[in-house]
Amino acid sequence: MLMKRIFCLLLGIGIMTGAMAQTKVPKGKLFIIGGGDRGEALMKAMVEEAELKPSDYIMVLPMASGIPEESVEAIAGQFREVSQNSIRSINFTRKMASDKVLVDSVRHAKLIFVTGGDQNRFMDVVKATPLYDALHQAYAAGSLIAGTSAGAAIMSEKMITGHPAKVTESKNPFAQLTAGLVEVGEGMGFLKSAIIDQHFIARSRYTRLFSTLAVYPKLAAIGVDEGTAMLVSGNQVKVVGDAQVLVVKNPKKLKIANNGYVSWEHADFGLYQQGESFKLK
Repeated sequence: MLMKRIFCLLLGIGIMTGAMAQTKVPKGKLFIIGGGDRGEALMKAMVEEAELKPSDYIMVLPMASGIPEESVEAIAGQFREVSQNSIRSINFTRKMASDKVLVDSVRHAKLIFVTGGDQNRFMDVVKATPLYDALHQAYAAGSLIAGTSAGAAIMSEKMITGHPAKVTESKNPFAQLTAGLVEVGEGMGFLKSAIIDQHFIARSRYTRLFSTLAVYPKLAAIGVDEGTAMLVSGNQVKVVGDAQVLVVKNPKKLKIANNGYVSWEHADFGLYQQGESFKLK
C-alpha cells in the first residue's frame, strides 16, 4: 500500500512538471502595433524593450506586404533614427522558409519586425514550416517580436483574416452585428487567450470584433488603434503610443438568434491609453 501511494505521488509530480513545462512563460516580449504612423517615441519604446546589445541585429520580415522592398526601407529608416544596431531583412518564400541558414538568422535576431500588408499572405508562407518554429523559439528565448497592422493580426492563435466570412453583394458586409461576420484563420499563436484587430478606432471596426467575440466568447477581443501598441510580457500588457486599446471579454448570457443577430446582457469592457496596463489570462 505504501509503495502504491509513493508511486501515485511520483506520477502526480511528473504530470505537474510536464504541465508546467508546457505552459512555460516565454522570456521574450510582443510589441503589437495597430497600424498607421509610428512616431519616434513608439519606435524608441520598441527598441528599448528589445534590450539590444551592440552585437544584436534587427530582422524585418516583409512577407505580408505587396511592396516588400518599400516596406523594408520605410521601417529600416525609422529604426536607423533610434538604433545603431544592424538591420537585416529576408522576404521569405515558402521554399526559403525551410532553409536552415536563413531560418537560423531569424531565430538569432533579438528584435523581429513583421510589416503590414495582408496577414494571410504572411501565414501562407510561414505556417507549418521551420520558420514558424524559429519565430516561436526566438520568442521563448527572449527576443522581442513586433508587428504592425497585418503584423499585429498574426500575433494571436485565432486570426482575423480581414475577409468577410460569407460572399455578399453588400458594399459593407459589416453593417450588421451578426455572429461570424468575419473569416477567422490560423495565426502565429503567440497569444492564446486573445484575438487582435488593428486600425481599430480609426476604422470603426467594432462590429467585426464583437461579431468575432460572439463566436469565440472565451477569448479577449482586443482592438489596437493606429499609432498605438500593446507591449506584452507574460500576461502583462502595457499600452504605448498616441491612442487607445479596447478590450472586450466575458460576454454574459450570450445569444445568437436564428438570423445570426447577437445579444448579450453584460461584458467586461476596458479602454486603455498610454502608460496604462491590464492582464491577459
